[in-house]
Amino acid sequence: MNTIDLRSDTVTWPTDAMRQAMAVAAVGDDVYGDDPTVRELETYAASLAGKEAALFVPSGTFGNQLALFTHCPRGSEVILDEQCHIVQHEAGASSVIAGVQLRTLDLAGETISAEAILPRVRSGDDIHEPRTSLVCVENAHSNGKVIPLAAMESVRRAADRAHLPIHLDGARVFNAAVALGVQAKDITQYVDSVMFCLSKGLCAPVGSILAGTRRFIDDARRKRKLMGGGLRQAGILAAAGLVALKDMRPRLDEDHENARILAQRIAAIPGMRVDLASVQINMVYFTHERAGSIDPEAFVDFMRGKGVLINPPGADGAYRLVTHYWITRERVEAVAKAIADFFA
Repeated sequence: MNTIDLRSDTVTWPTDAMRQAMAVAAVGDDVYGDDPTVRELETYAASLAGKEAALFVPSGTFGNQLALFTHCPRGSEVILDEQCHIVQHEAGASSVIAGVQLRTLDLAGETISAEAILPRVRSGDDIHEPRTSLVCVENAHSNGKVIPLAAMESVRRAADRAHLPIHLDGARVFNAAVALGVQAKDITQYVDSVMFCLSKGLCAPVGSILAGTRRFIDDARRKRKLMGGGLRQAGILAAAGLVALKDMRPRLDEDHENARILAQRIAAIPGMRVDLASVQINMVYFTHERAGSIDPEAFVDFMRGKGVLINPPGADGAYRLVTHYWITRERVEAVAKAIADFFA
């Protein structure tokens, strides 16, 4: 990776160990259940999530939408955070695939809670209203914040009170686990199903996991086929997923540490605004006090000229930088220097 790419942790290349594992992977037709490497990945992934079974799927969006499709009757309603990935970045798929309505919570960046959920639940007794069928939670959140276990437990109690299942968009659940100092299964114990990515920060080139009860996964496997996700000799991809979970997962704390150092370096630049307390995983958000007079396109182009790839700012004017395996400590220092040079 010649450029320093901070746009996301999805940009990671597979490691040499992954490429070797992919080259020698035992394979079979996964639609027939014949691929031994896929079966090994699904079994191991389920154990990490503390669930009965798991299913290898092409992407995180696929896994989330498959979960909604499996949990929810058509025409029902899903309660979730307005800023979560399912709402903001999955192309409105829930209306097309699962045929559900999204009832969003405006949490203003705060953690989802039982107090926010319960007033939104609709039983369907009123014929004018859809019936609530699912609660979705995101941990770690796409804004880089981690939901504490106590809050997860609170959401579980609220869902139980309303007789609702919970799906966790755990694209970065292992980052959340590192931040909380717990195992992933300590987080996922509070949900009925979970999706987590193998290609965000873990360096696998393709794939995500959907995990839950055996009955849920059996149903999801049929619906995966319906969605065009029936996989053939997928062991070549699953082999990279095994390396991701066994070798790359335990080193995520290095990415978090590099993010903290990057945030500190940026905060030291005059005029920069960085909330250091919000750097909980591998994401750094920052703005500048003169943001209104700075051309974002010029900044992005300047950084590209320095060999650093970043995204334009979000709607709130904040830039997001994401560390990962290919962002070393030396590269963190180079990024900070490039930012300082621009704003000097």
